[in-house]
Amino acid sequence: MNLPNKLTVLRMILVPVFMAVLLLWNRWVALGIFIFASLTDFVDGKIARSRGLVTNFGKFMDPLADKLLVLSAMVIFVEQGRMPAWVCMVVIARELAVSGLRMVAASNGVVMAAGWSGKIKTACTMVGLCVMMVPDVADIAIAGSFTVNMLMWIAILVTTVVSGVEYFAKNGAVLVKEKL
Repeated sequence: MNLPNKLTVLRMILVPVFMAVLLLWNRWVALGIFIFASLTDFVDGKIARSRGLVTNFGKFMDPLADKLLVLSAMVIFVEQGRMPAWVCMVVIARELAVSGLRMVAASNGVVMAAGWSGKIKTACTMVGLCVMMVPDVADIAIAGSFTVNMLMWIAILVTTVVSGVEYFAKNGAVLVKEKL
């Protein structure tokens, strides 16, 4: 197993650790784990592309690890009343729709590369979630601070919707080719 794939597996292992720490122990430690896990996403992709280590395992597991990390934080925030459930649902719907589109494309021999808007969405979402973990900011978000909530919605929702629309605009033709 190459280094990028090991980093992806590490990120997968860190998801339940992150969740346990955030739920049961300390937001600052959870934030550190989340930041570290998020950085492994950036590093594994950079290494894989620069060294020609892109694998089918990495193509499948890397986005899955990202989704698990992000959605685990969001679900916890919904449970704790720090994020509206509809925000989490928009993100989940986008991820399921894009994943479904990728599956259809793959079944037709088409590889959907991640677009820049998807990378920006991932970065903005991870930064937004990090901000939500900072105790003082999280407490303000619970209290309903307009500024914090607007930043969260812009960072997470706008980039989520825009990148989802971009994926379908660029790759939606694979759905038309399918026999319905």
